[in-house]
This record gives sequence, C-alpha cells and structure tokens, in this order.
Amino acid sequence: MTESRATYKEAGVDIEAGNSFVRKIKPLVKSTFRPEVMTDIGGFGGLFSLNTSKYKNPVLVSGTDGVGTKLKLAFLADRHDTVGIDLVAMCVNDIIVQGAEPLFFLDYLATGRLDPEKAAQVVSGIADGCRQAGCALIGGETAEMPGFYADGEYDIAGFTVGVVEKDQIIDGTSIKENNLLIGISSSGLHSNGYSLARRIIFDRMRCSINDPLPGLDATVAETLLTPTRIYVRSIMNLLKDFKINGIAHITGGGLLENVPRVLPRGCIARILRDSWEAPPIFKLLQEAGNVEQTEMYRTFNMGIGMVLVVQPKDVEDIISRLHGLGEKAWLIGEIKSTGDAEPCVELV
Repeated sequence: MTESRATYKEAGVDIEAGNSFVRKIKPLVKSTFRPEVMTDIGGFGGLFSLNTSKYKNPVLVSGTDGVGTKLKLAFLADRHDTVGIDLVAMCVNDIIVQGAEPLFFLDYLATGRLDPEKAAQVVSGIADGCRQAGCALIGGETAEMPGFYADGEYDIAGFTVGVVEKDQIIDGTSIKENNLLIGISSSGLHSNGYSLARRIIFDRMRCSINDPLPGLDATVAETLLTPTRIYVRSIMNLLKDFKINGIAHITGGGLLENVPRVLPRGCIARILRDSWEAPPIFKLLQEAGNVEQTEMYRTFNMGIGMVLVVQPKDVEDIISRLHGLGEKAWLIGEIKSTGDAEPCVELV
C-alpha cells in the first residue's frame, strides 16, 4: 500500500490562504502610504526615503508593543477590526512623547491556521490606526504556526519608527517645580489592565461578552473593545506653538508608574484625583472587584491617556487648543520639588 504524500497544507500551513490574505490587504496597506514610501507590498524589505532637506539633525525614535490580553475579548466577540488600532496606538503614542513624528509602521501576526478574512479585518484596523497617526504601513509578517495557537486565536505585535530634530527631543530634563500637569482623556481602558478587568467582569460579575454592563449604555464587548486613542496629530499640533517639558503615555502601570518615567530626580507630580472626569467603566471595575485605590491607579489609566508637563503661562491656551482638536483635557496637578529624592506621584 502506497503511503500518501505529505504536503505543507496537510501539515497545517495553507500557502494559498496566505496569498489570498495578501490580495485582500493590498488596498488597505496602500491607503496608508506617504510620499516617502519607495516599495509596494510583497518585497523582502520596506524602503522609506527620509526627506533630509526637512531636518537639520534628525534623530530616529523607535517603539514596539502588542495588545496583550485584550485580544481575548476580540476572540470572544469575534470582532477583529479594532485591535489593529490598539496595536498602532500603543506604539505611536510611545514615540510621540519624545516629540517624534511617526513615519512608518510594521506588524507581525501569528496564528495557528490563517483565516484570510479574519486576518484582513485585523489589518484593516492597523491601516486605520496608521492613517490616524499619519504613518505608512510599509511591511509586516504573517506566520502560520499549526499547533502553537488555539483554534481561532492569534497574536499581534507592532513596530514603529519616527523622527525628531535633536534639539527638539522631549526628555523631561527641563521639568521644574511649579510646572503644571495637563491630562488628556483616554477613550477607556485602552490596552492595559485587561487581565484584571476580565477577572472582574467574567468571574466575579458573571457577565458574558454580549451582556450589557450595569450602569453603562453598552455591552461588555462594546466597552472593552473601544480602541485606544491615538494622540499623534493633537500633540504634533501643540508642538508647533508650545514648549512642552515632558509627556507621559499612561499605559501599564497607570499614572503611578508612568508619570515618574519623565520626571527628573527631585521632582514629585502631585495629582488631584477629582480634577477630571473618568469614564464610568473604572468605577464599575473598582466597585465590582473591590479593588483598592492604589491598585486601580497602577493598573488602569483611570481616564487619562496622556499627561503633559507644561509652563503655567501656557496651560489655558494648551487646554483650549486641545478642546478645539476634539480632545478632553484638564489641569490635573503640579510639579513639586523633593530635594534629591527619586521621582514619584502623589495622589491628593
């Protein structure tokens, strides 16, 4: 008896499905291209021509991140068109804090069995995020890895490169006592704290993915899959007219861990907890999970996606500009001197 011939497809990797996926995403990718992009998709490397006439002393700034266990919500809801926005946001928001304009983005998608339609939905979100940030999606990798991921699941990672003039890098060294803190509103949980949020909502509250959340005019899926806000265009607009001494992207670790990352030694950020309007999901999670306040502030963004450290004379104009750009923003605190102590946050 002749043994059947082994094939790559029989082993779990479908090359034609991969080709179908590439055909689906071509128009999505091209919709993000900037004039500096020199290659079409399908090559071995993405070429991007830096316009050196635009810069005197350009510095490249890079960032990489993922979406974390928020992906579990996408699997449960079978909704895959928003997590790509989260992926771009987590990367570009990290480099804009140093004043860098995102130039291009690359993605990595790994799955057990490639579903071209589902993967194309993910890339549609990535392309949407790139358009919001003004950066080009110039490359990526799709890995089909049978037996490595559960059926229907995948993981994604992103990588971005931006540019800033060397003398315009925002590194926090100019932060001084009596500088003021402006908080820019988040759209919700963004992409952090989902392990705790899922534990509270699914295990303690016994909710299902399509159940309405108590006190919220939305389901679990609608609330928890709200995409991370991308702040690139708003902050770049501010940088044209205002000096910003420091910017903190509020991700994992919350306000307590991320604000000190931009503070020089001897500075403390005194933040007024009642100075902004937090989305109701945070109160729901705290009460339903009986979560201590400190744990909330070092796990979630608590309604603040970005913190700007600015001179007092600019506060009103910056907040007014942010409101005009469609952002919610508040004066949330101030910088105080602590001698030579390690930088930290004090919630009052």
